[in-house]
Amino acid sequence: MAALLSVQDLTVRFRTRAGTITPVDGVSFDLAEGETLAVLGETGSGKSVTAQALMGLVPHPAGRITAGQIHYGGVDLLTRPAAERRRLNGTDLAMVFQDPLSSLNPVFRVGTQIGEPFRRRRGASRADARRKAIELMERVGIPAAARRVDDFPHQFSGGMRQRVMIAMALALQPKVLIADEPTTALDVTVQAQIMALLAELKAEHRMSMIMITHDLGVVAGVADRVMIMYAGRVAETGPLREVYEAAGHPYTRGLMASIPEVSSQRDRLTPIPGAPPDLTRLTGGCPFQPRCSFATDVCVAQRPALLPVPTRPANHLAACHHAEEVVTHA
Repeated sequence: MAALLSVQDLTVRFRTRAGTITPVDGVSFDLAEGETLAVLGETGSGKSVTAQALMGLVPHPAGRITAGQIHYGGVDLLTRPAAERRRLNGTDLAMVFQDPLSSLNPVFRVGTQIGEPFRRRRGASRADARRKAIELMERVGIPAAARRVDDFPHQFSGGMRQRVMIAMALALQPKVLIADEPTTALDVTVQAQIMALLAELKAEHRMSMIMITHDLGVVAGVADRVMIMYAGRVAETGPLREVYEAAGHPYTRGLMASIPEVSSQRDRLTPIPGAPPDLTRLTGGCPFQPRCSFATDVCVAQRPALLPVPTRPANHLAACHHAEEVVTHA
């Protein structure tokens, strides 16, 4: 399938007091029309910064995109003026942020915030924008929307605030929806409801979706492909079923092993040893090698390229010198 969104060698750097860090380091991926791509990894792996780069929201001047291309509709967005990119936000690309309480303005009623895109982009009157806001609130499953449209964000529960954020993102029917940790801090029942809602709205509006999360179980039923990130780099990518059934990277194996199982008799979970790397002290080798049971001298000396995993389909890639051995031990 032709790519609706194509990212090539995207690199983002930040200046900090401790030195320059690269939270996104040469990331490449394609997103086809109607496809759901799940971006997975621990906190600090570069998932959210990648999303910010796609939306043109990298904090400046501390952060900047130093390399790469973001092609949408045949145009490299990084070569376009900032005003043109802002016009695409909401109409073509939209984002559901991970913390709705801090993303929503506490001093404006939710109806005003949901209806604002219609007033600014479509020239709608206040009455029409209010009507559209009520329709969207009803569509995302907020009860008594006509009454609650005048409530403030703090008057909603966490799950309902997330529904408000989804309504805002879908207001202008974007072609690509980026959902950044949409189920964080929600209980498992509400998580399931939010994921089902996103899947339903995606099908209804024929959108493509990028689902960013650290929870492999959340995306198991909705994603077509997965991209595992570690230390700002793509560790593994491929069709969801292929990656879940035969991971080619030790980090992916570790994430899979740490998922709790209802049927398991284990008293403790199986954690990944060690801690995520300090981005100011990365060496030239594999960033995962200090935590990896498969690591050898080559892992310390050489950064592994993202290549097809031996014995697996060609679209299953892993950045590991020992991918064949990892698959064999799966």
